[in-house]
Order: sequence, then C-alpha cells, then structure tokens
Amino acid sequence: MRKNIVAGNWKMNKNFPEGIELIKDILEQSKNVDKAELIVSPPYIFLSEAASLLSNSTIGLAAQNCSNQESGAYTGEISSSMINSVGANHVILGHSERRAYYGETDELINQKIKLCIANSLKPIVCCGEVLQERENEEHFTVVAKQLKGMFENVSPEEFKNVIIAYEPVWAIGTGKTASPEQAQEIHEFIRETIKNSYGSELANNLSILYGGSCKPSNAKEIFAKPDVDGGLIGGAALNANDFIAIAQSF
Repeated sequence: MRKNIVAGNWKMNKNFPEGIELIKDILEQSKNVDKAELIVSPPYIFLSEAASLLSNSTIGLAAQNCSNQESGAYTGEISSSMINSVGANHVILGHSERRAYYGETDELINQKIKLCIANSLKPIVCCGEVLQERENEEHFTVVAKQLKGMFENVSPEEFKNVIIAYEPVWAIGTGKTASPEQAQEIHEFIRETIKNSYGSELANNLSILYGGSCKPSNAKEIFAKPDVDGGLIGGAALNANDFIAIAQSF
C-alpha cells in the first residue's frame, strides 16, 4: 500500500541554531502524528546534525538537491553518495525553482534520479506546469513530457524507490491554490501515466504529493482526494505547529 507522506522543504531558510530548534520542535510534536510519514528537507548544512537528532525517530531526512556527477572537480556541488554518507535517505529533485532559476532539464534530473537510487536514496521527483501552461490547458501535456524525460530508462525496480510531487508552479508563493478537484484531476493523470509505463502495481503503490501552497486550512480537503497522498510543504514547513497540523489532516 502507498504511504501518506508530508515532506517539508525549507528551501534557503533558517540559520543553524534556528534550524536545529525547528527540527527539535518537529521531533517533539511528531508523536501526535499517526497517519502520515514525515520528511524534513533542510539546507545541506543541517543534514549531518539533523540525521543525528532524528536517528531514533521515524522522520525521514531529505536533501534539497544533488549533483548529476558522482565525484570530481565540481566546485560547490554535493554528490548523492555524500548525502547518503551523512544519514539522509531522500533527495528532492526537479523542483520548479531549480528548473526556473538554474535551468535544470528533464535530462539532467534523469541523471540525478539514477545516481540517487544507486546510492540508496529515495528521490522525491517534482513535476508541474507554470501559469501560462495552465491557462493554455497544456498542463497534461507538460506533465506527461516531464515524466517521460525524467524517468527515461529508469527500470521498474529503480522506480519502486520514487515519490512524485506535483507542483502547480502558479500556486507556489502566490497565495493561489489548486482546488481539491484540480489537484485530484492531475494526480489521477500522473498515476495513470505511470501505470502506462510501469504497470498497475507500481502505479497504485506510488505516493503522489501535492506541492502548491498547502497549509493547515486547506490540507484536509486536498488530502481527502483519492490520488493525493500528502504534501510537499514549503512556507508552512518552517513552523513546527503548522507542519504537524498539516500532517494531522489525514
């Protein structure tokens, strides 16, 4: 059976003392969550300490990105094997901000997916359309193209390790939110697309997270939809009370 998952993407927020305090707060409050798996994704500088703090808990730990290279002269990059070595178990890949600001392509993300899985990390792979694509009713075409490119030559055995997050890019940081019906429609489409590529069993076991301005006030209604298995949370993940309230929405 697929898991309910609430993952918190901190993006480039919190200095070290603030971040450690947030992890401790989430850890303390996580005992009140019993229907969802929690994952926290702080900046790289927190990963080692976070892994130590979370070592006796069920909370997962994700890096926000990784290199598409195994090692070498790539100044400023962090490899998937490095991330694994400090105790993280997930990596967010293909986030819309990485695409928009750093020009990441489906091909590049595909390389990262393969390296992550080879290094025993579970990728949280993002897909989704921008506002103009939604307004032009191109969202299905855009998402299908992204999925095809990102999972090119990813085997069914490798795909078992994948989580997908749908991001309506037009709803991130804008205050707009996809309606529960819009979220269900595209999540169902993603599951059907994966079924066509990998079969019913893998598609039915795949967790698909909603990643567009999810907060305590709307999470319950969105998570109630049959193909929405949780959320990739941005701003609300920076507050332990809000993050836990979202996880309690199942």
